[in-house]
Amino acid sequence: MFALIQAAGWPIWPIILASIVAAGIIGERMWALRLSMVAPRDLLPKVVQEYRENGVSEDMLAQLQKNSPLGQIFAAGLRNDKSTREVMKESIEEAGRAVAHNLEHYLTTLGTIASLSPLMGLFGTLVGMIEIFGAGSPSTGAGNPAQLAHGISVALYNAAFGILVAIPSMIFYRHFRAKVDALVVEMELQALRLVEIIHGERRD
Repeated sequence: MFALIQAAGWPIWPIILASIVAAGIIGERMWALRLSMVAPRDLLPKVVQEYRENGVSEDMLAQLQKNSPLGQIFAAGLRNDKSTREVMKESIEEAGRAVAHNLEHYLTTLGTIASLSPLMGLFGTLVGMIEIFGAGSPSTGAGNPAQLAHGISVALYNAAFGILVAIPSMIFYRHFRAKVDALVVEMELQALRLVEIIHGERRD
């Protein structure tokens, strides 16, 4: 592996750095965007039961805030449980926008890496081409085979590494964006059920 990096020359280092950042983001988002972490399925029944038995308390709201992103939305709604249905929905929507923004954390960076990696590979290709043409310059006479081979290595390896980083980065970027959208819809549905239950328009 080190021999490949050496053959690719110095332009490969920004691509390697981008790949490390992308791998870190992918791992972190895979952990953070699990359904059980974002919108636990058993949270709504527990909240409804607690509300019916003890009503809304500061301790309950604090526990919900720490529970999950869905818990933060529920807490925002329950703070206004004595208000009208519209006020409760507005508070939930405001909290939902903040939660949705947090769920998209690092995704812009991952999308940028997916877009820039081929360009960084192209830059390495251009550096390699410059070395190739430099190997056959009039000042050196006949082309220097070692310099020519190095230039070809730099050109090809950087292009390949750039595409290799871009493909999984783009795949995971689109996957996480779709997952965030699905989680937001799931949280909206559960929050709407909570509003309807609190205002007596729906049973469990």
